[in-house]
Amino acid sequence: MQFAAIDYAVVIGFFLLTLSVGLWVSKRSGQNTTEYFLSGRNLPWWLLGMSMVATTFSTDTPNLVTDLVRTHGVSGNWVWWAFLLTGMLTVFIYARLWRRSGVTTDLEFYELRYSGKPAKFLRAFRSVYLGLLFNVIAMAMVTLAAIKIGQVMLDLPPILTVGVAGAVTVVFSSFGGFRGVVYTDAILFFVAMTGAIGAAYVSVNHEQVGGITNLLSHPAVAEKISILPDFNNTDLLVTVFVIPIAVQWWSAWYPGAEPGGGGYVAQRMLAAKDEDQAIVATFFFNILHYALRPWAWILVALSSLVVFPDIASLQSAFPAVTADKLGHDLAYPAMLTFLPTGLLGLVVASLVAAYMSTISTHLNWGASYIVHDFYRKTIDENASETTLVNVGRITTVVLMVLAVLLALSFTNAAQVFRVIIMFGAGSGLIFLLRWFWWRINAWSEITAMTVSGIVSVSLAFTPIGPFLFGPGGTAPSYLEFPFVVLVTTAAWLLVTYITPPEPDEKLIEFYEKIRPGGPGWKKIAEGTAFSTSDDRKKLAPGILASVVGTFLVYSAMFGTGFWLYGRYTLGLVFTGLAVVFGYALARVWKRMRAI
Repeated sequence: MQFAAIDYAVVIGFFLLTLSVGLWVSKRSGQNTTEYFLSGRNLPWWLLGMSMVATTFSTDTPNLVTDLVRTHGVSGNWVWWAFLLTGMLTVFIYARLWRRSGVTTDLEFYELRYSGKPAKFLRAFRSVYLGLLFNVIAMAMVTLAAIKIGQVMLDLPPILTVGVAGAVTVVFSSFGGFRGVVYTDAILFFVAMTGAIGAAYVSVNHEQVGGITNLLSHPAVAEKISILPDFNNTDLLVTVFVIPIAVQWWSAWYPGAEPGGGGYVAQRMLAAKDEDQAIVATFFFNILHYALRPWAWILVALSSLVVFPDIASLQSAFPAVTADKLGHDLAYPAMLTFLPTGLLGLVVASLVAAYMSTISTHLNWGASYIVHDFYRKTIDENASETTLVNVGRITTVVLMVLAVLLALSFTNAAQVFRVIIMFGAGSGLIFLLRWFWWRINAWSEITAMTVSGIVSVSLAFTPIGPFLFGPGGTAPSYLEFPFVVLVTTAAWLLVTYITPPEPDEKLIEFYEKIRPGGPGWKKIAEGTAFSTSDDRKKLAPGILASVVGTFLVYSAMFGTGFWLYGRYTLGLVFTGLAVVFGYALARVWKRMRAI
């Protein structure tokens, strides 16, 4: 595959534009940590919503979708589509709570909600645990995808690929701060979407595919196109649908889909002008993320089954790819090698955009944890704003280097996805309930984090895992995740009841600041200034709005798929359902705002 002059011009022009934005806002971003990590808390919903979409539009995401489609069919995507359930709860319940908290990072919540040394330990430890360990793993997952794209499309060695893209990303992220990240995300969003749609069009019309009709009737594809899994295949049904819908969405911590919001999604809600802007931004993100954007990647993945039916065909076509990087996720960049001149440069720029958007967000988010929740709290409480911003910039560089080194040891996107999901299993319920149940304390969270990690490591790296869930084990492999959730949940609930609750004054202070409402605070609310607050009436309609919003987005997702499949009657039915649910949601939302 050869780059023409116009392709080089598009990619180089994109790099220069991104760097220019970062340098343009660097002076303002370096004023203080609020500017550097939250852009002064005055950003509009549309900019924040596009930033959330661009951030989750990483180079590893189309590779992961391709891996799932080729392995389990389109229905395999329910392992992440199920996270819409927590996404809608974040929109209509948790977004206003996060914005009302006024914290700089979501980890600052710990000392807002809990007290004493356990709260300080939890905040400091989680800052390193998430900001360093999990953050670097997530960035390594994205960087792995960039390495594969560079090897397949440009025949570049891994070091050169991550060296160029990583260097540019570090420069504009460290200088531009959060404002630079969000501004460039707006550009990256349009470039990435255009590139993904262009890639889908070319893939479907590849000479071996022959258009959408031939694609969907091809023997290798016909059995893969169902949006719902085969209900006669128990193992597949339970693995990719039942467990994600019944257990995973509320129990697992995953970047960008944390139960109750958190991470870089919380960072954007905290940067919004007000509560309403935070809510609309998060809703906009969920619609694009689940209902519309995946279909371009799915069409490329289905097309790849015709052109590259198995891993052997991928290895034959790309002998330069090292054996440790071979996997079904390689099929996505493989299909991009057929792009024509001009579009090739745009799609490469879109992939660079996806990479830079995600990495820049993780760098700024991770640095905010290290600076605000670790350095300032445990090393130098009196550090000046200039010092803290400089520490943030140094941290940004260190995180990038660690992510690159780790990426070189990974094999495929699904492998890393499973690791992250397993390590967060069982802790999600706490993130949902800690806002609405006064009895949860710091020891509850410490227990969940510890037990989840110990059980996951034991299953992955000791004989316990194969004995329980391996081939010929005592239980089916799909029960491994629910097992971790069950043990973790039982442990933190037990610790919650055998340890003292937080002091009344701390609970009252939290309740009066956040005004969460709900029956879980009845004991604390009595006698406070907000014991009869209208906020207590918003929980029920908030849950209703979350349910209606979920049906709206899933209807739009099904409708989009059926329109693309040429099944116009079903497409019209689900589009009509989306409109009905949209009208119902508008009525519920109007009622919520009137309370």
